[in-house]
Amino acid sequence: MRKSFYIFFILVNFFCTVLNAQFSPYFKNYSIADYNAGNQNWGLSKTDSSQLYVANNSGLLTFDGIKWTLSEMPNKTVMRSVLHKEGRIYVGSYEEFGYWQKDDKGVLEYHSLSDLIKGQPFQDEEFWQITAWNDAIIFRSFFNIYIYKDDKIEIIHPPSTTISCHVVDNQFYVATLRHGIFSLKNNKLMPFITEEVLKEKKVSFITSYQNNSLLIGTALHGCFIYENKKLIPWQAPINNELKKYQLNNFSKNNNNFMFGTIQNGLYITNKKGQIEFQVNKENGLLNNTILGQTLTNDGKLWLGLNSGIAQIDLSSNLIFYNDSSGKLGAVYDIINFRNTTYIGSNTGLYYLDKENKLKFIAHSQGQVWDLKEINGQLFCGHNNGTYLVEHNKLKLISAHAGGWVIKKVPERQNIYVQGTYVGLVSYKKEGNSWQVKHLGATTNPFRFLVFENKYTAWAAHAYKGLYRIKFDTNYDSIVSIKNYNTKGLSSQYNVRVYKIKNDICFKTNEGWQKYEALKDSIVDAPILNNEFGKHTYVISEENENILSLKKVLSIEFKSFNTINYQMIVTDEYLKNRLVIGYENISNFNNNQLALSLNDGFMITDKSKTILNKKPLKPIIDDFKLNGKKLSLEHINNEDFKYKSNVSIGLTVNGTSNHFFEYTFDTIAPIKWIVIENEKIELNNLTEGEYSLYFRSNNTFKIPSEVICLNFDVSPPWYRAKTGYLLYVLLGLLIIAIFYFLHKGKIAKEQRLLQLELEKKQAIILKEAEIENEKRLISIRNEGLKSEVKLKSKQLANNAMSLVKKNETLTSLKREFVLNRNSIDLELYQKLLKKIDGSLGQKDEWKIFEYNFNQVHEDFFIGLKKQFPKLTHKDLKLCAYIKMNILTKEIAPLMNISERGVETHRYRLKKKLNLDKEDLQTFLKIY
Repeated sequence: MRKSFYIFFILVNFFCTVLNAQFSPYFKNYSIADYNAGNQNWGLSKTDSSQLYVANNSGLLTFDGIKWTLSEMPNKTVMRSVLHKEGRIYVGSYEEFGYWQKDDKGVLEYHSLSDLIKGQPFQDEEFWQITAWNDAIIFRSFFNIYIYKDDKIEIIHPPSTTISCHVVDNQFYVATLRHGIFSLKNNKLMPFITEEVLKEKKVSFITSYQNNSLLIGTALHGCFIYENKKLIPWQAPINNELKKYQLNNFSKNNNNFMFGTIQNGLYITNKKGQIEFQVNKENGLLNNTILGQTLTNDGKLWLGLNSGIAQIDLSSNLIFYNDSSGKLGAVYDIINFRNTTYIGSNTGLYYLDKENKLKFIAHSQGQVWDLKEINGQLFCGHNNGTYLVEHNKLKLISAHAGGWVIKKVPERQNIYVQGTYVGLVSYKKEGNSWQVKHLGATTNPFRFLVFENKYTAWAAHAYKGLYRIKFDTNYDSIVSIKNYNTKGLSSQYNVRVYKIKNDICFKTNEGWQKYEALKDSIVDAPILNNEFGKHTYVISEENENILSLKKVLSIEFKSFNTINYQMIVTDEYLKNRLVIGYENISNFNNNQLALSLNDGFMITDKSKTILNKKPLKPIIDDFKLNGKKLSLEHINNEDFKYKSNVSIGLTVNGTSNHFFEYTFDTIAPIKWIVIENEKIELNNLTEGEYSLYFRSNNTFKIPSEVICLNFDVSPPWYRAKTGYLLYVLLGLLIIAIFYFLHKGKIAKEQRLLQLELEKKQAIILKEAEIENEKRLISIRNEGLKSEVKLKSKQLANNAMSLVKKNETLTSLKREFVLNRNSIDLELYQKLLKKIDGSLGQKDEWKIFEYNFNQVHEDFFIGLKKQFPKLTHKDLKLCAYIKMNILTKEIAPLMNISERGVETHRYRLKKKLNLDKEDLQTFLKIY
């Protein structure tokens, strides 16, 4: 710790003649959006290896380096003071004071101490300060002092308003508004300084000073030294600033004093009160009102602001110039020329005056790429050309646009070559003037330029390509230019060329390569890839013993002369501040390097080393099982049921830049998993023994010690003893069920066999009955068929009898007609009439029709239904045709000639709508 302060002190003393208020150590802001609570932060407290505690408008803020947590007071009042002491966080608010302490589950619980005061209620008091002294904790309001010791509270009543309390060399001092300063002895106030000069003055701090004296600071009247019982004004430069901007709080380390003001931020001075740095809104602080501050043993100064919180790293050897106004723009190069700092940015060229105020050099508007001291003159490579800077004015010496880089020709005096937007340009010093000439051969924009020897150089295109260039002996022209894109170059894009240990080396998108002269080709450089990193490139100047390397999350400095030299600036300091792709480290002074930033620059002492600290091991501060908080001591007593959900929250006793990792397996290679938001969620856990390993890590990839958490998850009930017992009982039940089911099945099968046998017998009887019925029906059908055949035969015979009868009668009639002359006329007429009557008897047709319907049911009905226009004579003909009676046999039946029968048949076909179909075939369907 002392070493860190010593480094800081040496660095500050070196800069003090060049730098002052505009420069500051590294600091980081935490806005309201970061900690999500009230704007005002009245007090801060942090002991060794602990978390940061802040008295905020909304309650107690806790910060573990990654996450902020808010704990509200029970009465929701504004918290004015905080003090961490031996595991307790003492707090004071409106008419209330007490302490917060973690329970066995890691949850902060509030314990009020106001209840210890009996019979003396508060009268509109607020507790603005808490001080630890010996074994007591002392709470201060404007009216009283409350001493808490051995679970008792004693009240001290100062004679006037109490402004502040301070412990110096184990002496407790109480500063009042109208009665001076008292010392507390045996719980009684004893007058200590009663001089009129302190009356009606607000004492902000009392601290030890040189030669056993005291340094006393007041709000608006500066600081005083109390020595030999005399109070005299402190003759220090800071005093005027404190009177002007109202001193509010104070802290110190071995070498420096830190004064917090109400109106102008923080002043950092040496012990003589000479201002070395100022941190205020002008150089990036959130606001200028410092409500509280605390200094930790790791060199971090924490500030409570009127709106926000800030952390200042006093242990670092990094100094920053911050331009919060935005007028400077992104910085591309810095140089300290003749004790003046010149800054080249994308908006022009600037310098810092004696008060470190930023001044713009007239007519320098535009992009400044390069600042270089050559032969005692300052060259400025500009977007519009190249200028000499003389007496803070510009003088154009080259109109060739875009002076990216300028290099001295080896072994030649006063000759330089510059890479520009339009190719290579030579500079020769002749007398007091420079002769500038474009070397021709190419107009490619060259951003990187390195000399292999005095006549050969390598130039990298600004975007694509690599060239090897040879010059004539006078550097008046280019002799040859050769494209090496196809000579083994792994990528043509974003090529950077360097000379490292006399080797020509290249950084491409694919990694490091180098030039192999014997093969005249470019080959891979595995040593550089392993040593630097595949995605790392050099951002420092040539011919430096210390190389500055831009890595993914840091800038690393390597020395060729010192094996153990190591200096790393992590992303914590540079996040979102680098000019990506144009990072540049330049020599600032003999021992200082300057890094360009997008809003200023950073200066570091290259003679110092930054040792990477190992992060502290994590602490489990929150453990939940299915949403229920558990104490770590009681984890093994809990029943972790199957499919349980576990939530584990981590913290660390410190506020360094870190993150957490975990793993289940310790078998190499171990796969560590990064924990997001400092909490790990394990859901639906299966049964088994769990061993979770946790560690902290940082951007240096240096892990902390590992902690282990063990717990057992019970199997589900169906894989536990209860389940197995249930399985046995269930098995026995199943066996019994199977036995009875089997027994019942056998009985059922026997019943089924009996029923099936009976059913088969019934089926056989039924089938026999059906067979008998079928036989009876068959016999009956055969009888019917025989009957039909007989009736058909009888019908046919009857018809034939009628035919024979009619033929006979017709023959008789013909004989009578032929022999009518020989027969009595009366007899003739009588017989003829009988014969005609017999031929046309209607009863015969009715008998025939009846018999015909007996054989051919519904024949006439069907015909009449479909053909209602059929006559009685038509139906007769249809019946005769149906019976397959010949035409010559039909004629006598119908008492017409055969030709008449044919004519009738023809007409009948027309009525039946038959063209070619046979009439007899058609009638078969009826």
